[in-house]
Amino acid sequence: MVFNYGHLTWEWTNGLRGYSYPLIFASIYKALQLLGQDDVQLLIWVPRLAQAVLAAFADVKLYSLVQHLENAETAKCVYFCQLCSWFTWYSCTRTLTNTMETLLTIFALSYYPIKGSKTGSSSKYLALVALAIVIRPTAIIPWIPLVFSHFLQEQRKADLILHNCIPIGLVTVGTSLIIDRVFFGEWVLVQLNFLKFNVLQNLGTFYGSHPWHWYFTQGLPVILGTHLPFFIHGCVLAAKRYRILLLAVIWTVVVYSMLSHKEFRFIYPILPFCMVFCGYSLKHLKAWKKSAASFLLLSNLLPALYTGLIHQRGALDVMSHIQQLCDNSHQSQAFVFIMMPCHSTPFYSHVHCPLKMRFLQCPPDLTGNESYIDEADVFYSNPLGWLNKEFDNNTLLPSHLIFFSVLEQEISSFLALRGYEKTATVFHTHVPQGRVGSHIYVYRKGTEMNHT
Repeated sequence: MVFNYGHLTWEWTNGLRGYSYPLIFASIYKALQLLGQDDVQLLIWVPRLAQAVLAAFADVKLYSLVQHLENAETAKCVYFCQLCSWFTWYSCTRTLTNTMETLLTIFALSYYPIKGSKTGSSSKYLALVALAIVIRPTAIIPWIPLVFSHFLQEQRKADLILHNCIPIGLVTVGTSLIIDRVFFGEWVLVQLNFLKFNVLQNLGTFYGSHPWHWYFTQGLPVILGTHLPFFIHGCVLAAKRYRILLLAVIWTVVVYSMLSHKEFRFIYPILPFCMVFCGYSLKHLKAWKKSAASFLLLSNLLPALYTGLIHQRGALDVMSHIQQLCDNSHQSQAFVFIMMPCHSTPFYSHVHCPLKMRFLQCPPDLTGNESYIDEADVFYSNPLGWLNKEFDNNTLLPSHLIFFSVLEQEISSFLALRGYEKTATVFHTHVPQGRVGSHIYVYRKGTEMNHT
């Protein structure tokens, strides 16, 4: 979209992703390019900083909402709980659609007409919900009980539908359609494709499945962490008007539990709802408040720092080794092959030059072929055999191989025979599992391309 090179994954070729959200970052990239400031470090950090600024505004909005509904003391407690949540720190600066879905949910909640709210605005909260749904269609899930409750309480129901829901829906979906028409080159209703793939066909199971109770026994307890007892306590104490928020939390977890493929990030949008109850609990602890706050801060600080700065950092760190090839006079001859579980690392945004790169592909089969196996699974079933077959001609060999340490022994004969030598070892994780090793190795072919 901006630099005329890059890589589009299968989701884009099948119209499962919309351009509305990436357009924000593409605009930032274009601005940097026009200013002559499109340095690779800025391409990496500016989107994260933009996401961080939005996250900060969302946190302030949450504080403001509770202050209007309750008082400054309760608002401070909710704000504190939100700020020291390890999962919020882990997720809020990531450029995932789940992150933007969460931020827009907080902004929308600040205008939602909860009983006693002085900031309620039907048009504002519905517009923000619609925008969240355009970015990630699953955003509709937590809002189903909230919008339905609002509809039941609204005296002018026809006005709500005719003057708010329909115009806002038409404008947002229409804008999304036009943006996608421009970039796809044809009319694509991304939200419908997303729904068909993830819900109606349940093809997300291709990327793993979990038991129905996973969100109740692992998902929610893990993202809440030490906030969990405060959340339960807050649910018991909270005023009647907050029951709708609790219902939204339960409803969302139940709906996601019906889908086989589960991830922690999917339920991130309900975490701010939970923080309202956690703050309510903290405020009512009175004599124990300071001790409880200290416990929450310390118990969340370590996992926040560890998961944010240390755990699985190799996937980012190794990109700086690849990026060095852009400054090399042999750039045109370089060919980097990432032999890791697909999408383990970022790609061109962290390299910023038209380097020849490849990674193991793992698109699902959309044709109904039951015997289908993706490239990554075929590779891992016999790495050595796959490499010898794929690169039987020496002229096709990649100049650089990137892979997890667990693979080294299995392909050592290929590396030795084809003249590869290790040039870098990058730490990745203290808890290697399956195909993911503790370190990432960078191997270079021969000595004629010395870039280190």
